[in-house]
Amino acid sequence: MAGSTVLMQLQERLARFGLSLNASKTGVIEFARFAARNRRKRGLGKPETFDFLGFTHCCSTNRSGGFQILRLKVKKRMRATLLAIRDELKRRRHEPIRAQGQWLTRVVSGYFNYHAVPGNLIRLGGFRLAVCRLWRQALKRRSQRNRLQWLRYGRLADLYIPRPRNAHPYPEHRFASHTRSRSRMR
Repeated sequence: MAGSTVLMQLQERLARFGLSLNASKTGVIEFARFAARNRRKRGLGKPETFDFLGFTHCCSTNRSGGFQILRLKVKKRMRATLLAIRDELKRRRHEPIRAQGQWLTRVVSGYFNYHAVPGNLIRLGGFRLAVCRLWRQALKRRSQRNRLQWLRYGRLADLYIPRPRNAHPYPEHRFASHTRSRSRMR
């Protein structure tokens, strides 16, 4: 079914409920397995991308050369999250280091639990590094003397700020983990 047909059917269905699509946010793009090859033949650039549920979806290839949908965190939202963390660290500046670390653990773990999908771990590593820098800056501003050596801060960061790990593996891995690729009725 062509994309324009799906778009028309969606508009008709929403009209039955008195709803409509936002024309500036809705459109048909070429996004599929052969999108890159087709656009290259026509002399166009890379396949188009779209943002959905906090991720930028891109056409990509895996290590063996097959098609893969790459989901990357939207940069604008990541920057907004880092600014919110910076402001909250300013507010919590005079709390004990342990309380700040426990709060950062909860915030970063929650962020990773949603965004740790295959292909996005490099961006999450950059997010962790940015949070570590923000926390170090906040800790350095607690007194007039900078007594925070890198060795001590590295231990604090490793203790309280988790490292990203793949929380949402590919579906075949999730489903196979229960049965280990065989029936559970044997």
